[in-house]
Amino acid sequence: MNDSAIQKIADDIQSNESKLELSAATQGCLIIKKTKKWIEEAKKRPIPNMLFSEFWYENELCILFADTNLGKSILAVQIADSLSKGKPIYGFKLEAKPKKVLYLDFELSDKQLENRYSLDYTKHYSFSDNFLRAELNSELTLPKGCNTIEDYICDTLEQTVDHNDVEVLIIDNLTYLNNDNEKAKYALHLMKVLKKLTKSASISILVLSHTPKRDNSKPLTKNDLAGSKMLMNFCDSSFAIGESSQTHNYRYLKQIKQRNTEQLYHSSNVIVCSIEKNINFLTFNFIEFDEEKSHLKSPVLGSLEDRDDKMIKLIKDGLSNVKIGEELGISESTVRKRRKKLNL
Repeated sequence: MNDSAIQKIADDIQSNESKLELSAATQGCLIIKKTKKWIEEAKKRPIPNMLFSEFWYENELCILFADTNLGKSILAVQIADSLSKGKPIYGFKLEAKPKKVLYLDFELSDKQLENRYSLDYTKHYSFSDNFLRAELNSELTLPKGCNTIEDYICDTLEQTVDHNDVEVLIIDNLTYLNNDNEKAKYALHLMKVLKKLTKSASISILVLSHTPKRDNSKPLTKNDLAGSKMLMNFCDSSFAIGESSQTHNYRYLKQIKQRNTEQLYHSSNVIVCSIEKNINFLTFNFIEFDEEKSHLKSPVLGSLEDRDDKMIKLIKDGLSNVKIGEELGISESTVRKRRKKLNL
């Protein structure tokens, strides 16, 4: 008997022992073991790697949310491209090797996708073969037992992941996949399906969602996610994209929930990026770390122009940058940068 056959027998024995232990520990809907046993078993599994800095780790169900037209899909495709090639996005951390990514795209048509990742429909960006994209089959006839396309997707998701050897699943977006996600029963069902998938298939899932109409003068919180209570309960991590009041293409990223790390990217330390098209690829370009309040709209002043007018008046009054920042509710560094841009 060769070494390969011996190893196979040993693996089978170990697998059967694990199944017997699990069966003995299962009591109805609960699996009960000694705490030290849980830790002993956890020690045998690898430590989760960062997929997108401390925002998202391996085997997590993560939610990325933002208002409409702030670049959720742009960032999600950029993350998917990074993971499929094993190359970190500048300014962000990636600890994992290249992964097979499946992107469920319920937002863009293939022609819209081509436009985003080409130079006027020429010189197309080269994606990795590890990056799979799926869109809905418009000619599909739903099988018996499935009342909606959402039900069918949920019922077949694990099979799709297994058939394509998927390691990372990105869903763009939750609002399409279940347009009733604000209702507790629908949100609960969908999140349970996805949460189970992270465990049964050992994959990492990023779900894109939207915020209802919100006040951009206030900091981002978990309450800005549509259906926030149920969705937040079931996800492992979450982060959001905020619109910056400084300039039209500036965005900031903020951690909302985390389990594998401390909160690093909070109100006093958000990541600021600009959305730009680098020849044939739309990207979030890292700029700096900053305070969230520097990017919020003034609750009194309705526009950047209004704020600039008040800043000019305060400068004429002889106030320092620190005092101007306090008056406008922004940081000193924001005042300094704005003065430089306006040549004040």
